[in-house]
Amino acid sequence: MMKQLMGCLMLGMYSTAAIAQADTAQKKIPFDGYDLTWINGQNREKDQPLTLTNKQGEVLCTGVVYMDGYYNYDFSKPLDNTHIASSTIGRSNEFTLNMASVGLETNYRNIVGRLWLQYGQMASIVQDLDGTVTHGRNTAIANLRNIREAAAGYHFNKWYGINVEMGIFMSYIGLESYVLNENWSYQRSTPCDMTPFYFSGARIQAYPSKKLKQEIWLLNGWQTYNSWNQGMGVGSSTYWRPTTNVQLVANFYLAGKDTRNAPGVARYHHDHSAVVRYYKKDGGKGISQAAFSINNHYGFQQGGGISSSANYMAGTSVAHRVWWGRNKYAITIRGDYATNPGAYLAFTPSPVVTNDYADALAAGKTLSTTQGTVTFDVMPNDYFTFRVEYGYRSASIPYFAGKGGTTSPDGWQDTPANNWRPDLVKTENRLTAAMCFRL
Repeated sequence: MMKQLMGCLMLGMYSTAAIAQADTAQKKIPFDGYDLTWINGQNREKDQPLTLTNKQGEVLCTGVVYMDGYYNYDFSKPLDNTHIASSTIGRSNEFTLNMASVGLETNYRNIVGRLWLQYGQMASIVQDLDGTVTHGRNTAIANLRNIREAAAGYHFNKWYGINVEMGIFMSYIGLESYVLNENWSYQRSTPCDMTPFYFSGARIQAYPSKKLKQEIWLLNGWQTYNSWNQGMGVGSSTYWRPTTNVQLVANFYLAGKDTRNAPGVARYHHDHSAVVRYYKKDGGKGISQAAFSINNHYGFQQGGGISSSANYMAGTSVAHRVWWGRNKYAITIRGDYATNPGAYLAFTPSPVVTNDYADALAAGKTLSTTQGTVTFDVMPNDYFTFRVEYGYRSASIPYFAGKGGTTSPDGWQDTPANNWRPDLVKTENRLTAAMCFRL
């Protein structure tokens, strides 16, 4: 997902071995025979080598090992080496371990169990800003930030399967995945960057037919472990895959009370996407497949004196990808645009509150951004990716890191800022090289 139900082995997408075990009596497997490895935001592995079976051939559990690192060259060369306004890339001009992850998943005899752990820089960007852990006591970031996903549930042999689960999940909103090698580009699109990457709650996944998946969610809040106020958010996600070459998705987030001490403010969000593979040829060294994706977002907040006309988000991302050399090489061109008046979903560009970005918002200016990326992938097998990406971003107001950095006069956190102002600029150019492996 999209940033949707991501992970190395998503129960929502099922592994064939696990479904065959859990649904032997019915022999009904959702999306059976479909090749889903080409889809933007999906795992491209055709099999999972870390699978443990018993003497009867039943799958007991499947293991996951993942590592992703990068070197990001920011042409502005910010003094503090901090790359801002991104959930993917947090550092510049140095080598960075982005995510190291291990996990286990089981569907043994209809039990749903999943535990994926994570370490690295990306968790600091995404999880560390969750303010709901200070709503009361008995929850701490330190106890949760290294859990990428953890859930327990049960699989019912009804239709093509029904799963009921509770825990911490990867978000279903947006097209692109939290696991970066599942995406066609390294830096996520701006609309996906502005939407959640994890949820705490419960969900029902129902597969009424081979081609359709419907999910209903109950959530503590918008990318939160706890809730900001009393009450829960409600979500839905619908996947329809009429053929192996087409995926259509629609997601909704409704009535989330996601503003501190403001239970009258409700948040709504919708995104939909289409991913289409329009060319596929087996064999040969030329072009092997080609596909495009479109992901559109619209959301707003209203109530408690807040008007949706001043607090909304709209954005779109379009990507085109071509593979060649028996899918060992690929190039992706992507462009996206997002506008967020009120900036309620925007990144805070600096811990120093007196800055050009804050002044522009106070003057009534609107944050709008555009982004373009060109990504080249080398994939010798299903388990390794070497990626080089050029990215350009621009904003209507100062939003990106300039040469002077965004932390302090000398770039260190413990240096007093006093009357110093962060160096924020309207454009950014970067070149990123990344490597990741996954078993």
